Amino acid sequence: MTLKEQVYNQCVNIVSQRITDVQKTLDDLRESIANETKSTAGDKYETARAMLHIEQENVTKQMTDLLEQKAQLEKLSMIEASDTVIKGSLVKTDRGYLFLSIALGKIKLSDQTVVALSPQSPLGKQLMGLRVGESTLMNGTKYAVEGIE
Repeated sequence: MTLKEQVYNQCVNIVSQRITDVQKTLDDLRESIANETKSTAGDKYETARAMLHIEQENVTKQMTDLLEQKAQLEKLSMIEASDTVIKGSLVKTDRGYLFLSIALGKIKLSDQTVVALSPQSPLGKQLMGLRVGESTLMNGTKYAVEGIE
């Protein structure tokens, strides 16, 4: 398995685990709302229930964001080779590996650390379209492209 495939699989695993965790939180909130209905009365009931609904809305938004991230990952072409940096590229720079996919941050593999970043991020935008041997400057830091997978 190539490094790019390992990184991609780890990204999918991370997002899938987060989806599972958020789904459990949503299930717990639904149960809490149902129990709140049964166990309290008056203004206290209304306040507690409203707070639970607000929390449920926030967690539902997290779930929507995670599902969007998963969809973005699934759209990436893992076999497409390119001479330039594109979405889905694993870029070897003089500062380490960068995976232009979704914003997950550092991903630790057995022998390597890779930063998963969005192509829409400031650094992602500057890397898009670069070729091996080219470089970009971001906040005073130079990133030289040494390889593209």
